[in-house]
Amino acid sequence: MENIEEYIEHHSSPESDLLTTINRKTHLEVLNPRMLSGHIEGRFLSMISHMIRPRRVLELGTYTGYSALCLAEGLTEDGKLISIEKNDELEDIIRENIAQSPLGQKIEVLIGDCKELIPGLKEMFDVVFIDADKREYSEYLDAVLPFVRKGGWIIADNTLWDGHVVDANYDHDKQTIGLRAFNDKVRADERLENVMLPLRDGVTLIHVVS
Repeated sequence: MENIEEYIEHHSSPESDLLTTINRKTHLEVLNPRMLSGHIEGRFLSMISHMIRPRRVLELGTYTGYSALCLAEGLTEDGKLISIEKNDELEDIIRENIAQSPLGQKIEVLIGDCKELIPGLKEMFDVVFIDADKREYSEYLDAVLPFVRKGGWIIADNTLWDGHVVDANYDHDKQTIGLRAFNDKVRADERLENVMLPLRDGVTLIHVVS
């Protein structure tokens, strides 16, 4: 599998120099660097954003800003991305990373609890990227749906959770339980169409059809 991953990276468009720097810096200075979207998922997010050309994007879970910068690549000229991060210890590195990009002026970072902040945004979003506390994915879905326009998109990260979602050994793991509940909820909601992709740790692409 490692050879396949290297092959995929070699045959995909490269990340920018800034994203490479953020990637390395995150691995050197921040706990749990595996939370970073990384090269291939980052290019996927960028491509999806370029295809949709969103005017408004909402991100739940900024981490160190890598995915926000990728999603911002496809924004319209007057577009804006709002990213919410609960961990205030990451605020300085987030703002430093985003400030280094010309796209930084299109990105607004909010520090706090997603569920508390979303109702006050007073925006309708074209794209929502969910990559925060896995235990609360179902609650995030309920919180964001009223603010996603009909025909809009939700992208959920980590929906396979290293395969734990189909492993009985993780039946009592709260994050696995949360992701299973979210996956079931999405599949059962008639307002949504979705496809789950085996990209990295699982990415689910959701279309809000009604």
